[in-house]
Amino acid sequence: MTLLFQSVTIIDAQSKHHEQVVDVLVKNGIIDSIKPTIKATKYDKVITGHHLHLSPGLFDMQVNFRDPGFDWKEDLSTGIDCAAKGGITGVLYMPSNHPITDNKVHVEYIVNASKNALVDIVPAGAISKQHEGKDLTEMFDMSQSGAKAFTDDRRSVQNANLMKLALQYSQLFDSTIMNQPNDCAISNKGLMNEGVISTTLGLKAIPALAEEIMLARDIELLEYTGGKLHVNRISTRKSVESIRMAKQKGLNISCDVAIHNLILDDSYCQEFDTNYKVFPPLRTPDDISALIEGLKDGTIDAICSDHCPEDVEHKVRVFEHAEFGIIGSQTLLALACQLEKQLGITTIINALSHNPRRILGLAPVKIEEGQAANLCCFDQQSPWQYTLESNASKSTNSPFIGQTFETKVVGVVNRTRSHF
Repeated sequence: MTLLFQSVTIIDAQSKHHEQVVDVLVKNGIIDSIKPTIKATKYDKVITGHHLHLSPGLFDMQVNFRDPGFDWKEDLSTGIDCAAKGGITGVLYMPSNHPITDNKVHVEYIVNASKNALVDIVPAGAISKQHEGKDLTEMFDMSQSGAKAFTDDRRSVQNANLMKLALQYSQLFDSTIMNQPNDCAISNKGLMNEGVISTTLGLKAIPALAEEIMLARDIELLEYTGGKLHVNRISTRKSVESIRMAKQKGLNISCDVAIHNLILDDSYCQEFDTNYKVFPPLRTPDDISALIEGLKDGTIDAICSDHCPEDVEHKVRVFEHAEFGIIGSQTLLALACQLEKQLGITTIINALSHNPRRILGLAPVKIEEGQAANLCCFDQQSPWQYTLESNASKSTNSPFIGQTFETKVVGVVNRTRSHF
């Protein structure tokens, strides 16, 4: 089957057709033709509308699909469905499964289980065995099996020497070390951002310092060792400033921010709704302003969903005992487009598509004739409501259920596979 996109605005800063309104014909998984007008044939599936945009398929740098080991919360099939409905054609798959992805056999399971899927599943391997923060994994073996980055996910690496060794070892096979900055001795099982609201609510808090002091450590280690460091899910003004300075020094550092940390602040925790309990926690409006400024000037490279499904037993509890995290793949683009006035659509798509692939050393995606079709088609003026019925995940831990969005994903194409 051929696909014909009619009167779509191309959003791809790497394409000569950027911001042009054109027709795009896809044949056998390849972009066959891009012209002002292409006549449809009876063999074409035609996608048309009044406010359609066509971008490279999105790439989400932070997802947990819970497979293997926790597949009652999510599995590869439902996770892929969530991603595709959110405009995502590739994800970095976190190693926090059961068993933890800490050897090449576990990497190969994920690669083989997701082979030929609509969404490209790129495994991340663990830095330390069993995420215990003691001994390095065989990262080289995992990289040979398909792992493109290494991280202990939410179990931030507390041991500075282990982090140093990871940065040194990974250079032998040109891989990326990822760490979420969180000094556990300072965050100390806190529940939300430290500030006026946490004090008013009487909740144990997570100081910004817990993030900032470990980030400072990791930057010092990177300067000492060399290598490539990606900082996961930054959330504070000072973190943005620290990464900006590190980039000015010429260090090979990149970072991302979770979409909910750009949309929500800590005031949403006042009703003790556990759907707002995330890690890093929702911070202040001032922090959000700094994060947005960091995206605008290129300090922050990527926006991720931090898709983190949790079942009712672990999420619908009193605030103190509920697990952190929300589901986010399906609403990633819709939420990001709410920031268009501050960021511009080109910056948003770069942060959701080009930059994540660049950071991981993946093949670039471009909307040009002769290129493999890896596309996200979306309508910026097509209101839809995110409901329990339209939610594709097995889990329902999202504060956005019930919300109406203006931007709707029409469909995605990944070579010969598509969903509309």
